[in-house]
Amino acid sequence: MEQLNHQLFTWINATPNSPKWLLDIALFLAKDMILIVPALIVGLYLWGQHHNINPQRTLVTKIGIALVFAMAFARAISELFPHARPFMEGYGYTFMHHSSDSSFPSDHGTAIFTFALAFLFWHRVWSGAVLLVIGLGIAWSRVYVGVHWPMDMLGGFLVGILGCLFSQLVWNLFGTQISSLLDKLYRFSFALPIRKGWVRG
Repeated sequence: MEQLNHQLFTWINATPNSPKWLLDIALFLAKDMILIVPALIVGLYLWGQHHNINPQRTLVTKIGIALVFAMAFARAISELFPHARPFMEGYGYTFMHHSSDSSFPSDHGTAIFTFALAFLFWHRVWSGAVLLVIGLGIAWSRVYVGVHWPMDMLGGFLVGILGCLFSQLVWNLFGTQISSLLDKLYRFSFALPIRKGWVRG
């Protein structure tokens, strides 16, 4: 498995001869594209058509539960089974600064794949498919710039599935109570913006 990981990395990883425009795209995807996760979460919770706002908030809440579980599980794996990043082994080429922490599973991969799978399971197939394509772009880019192994991204995808399964189990058991509590908290915290019409009540 480790040999396959190294071989795939060699195929994907950029070199000093790689086109600058492709490296620029990869750096954008690797650094900035993950911001789509918080942007959509905030947007879907605060704004939307009146008849859509409750389903949107349910979706966001389930995504939040899935992300918390997935990221915590990913952190536990990285602490229990640390794995060196390519540049820590002096392998390949690196085009982006990154701390020398454990690489498996990828935090970026875990977050974007959990997010994409949540849309696939609980929203629309098309929206989940679009986000999965974005997730694959982020996964490719972080291998391309040399801060992750391909298997780190596969690990993030698998942890994302577990996160969504955990969230659905929690929602089946406590969804009504969670939704009611969050609605009360939201209306209290955002009372002024709601009155002003800046956000949906």
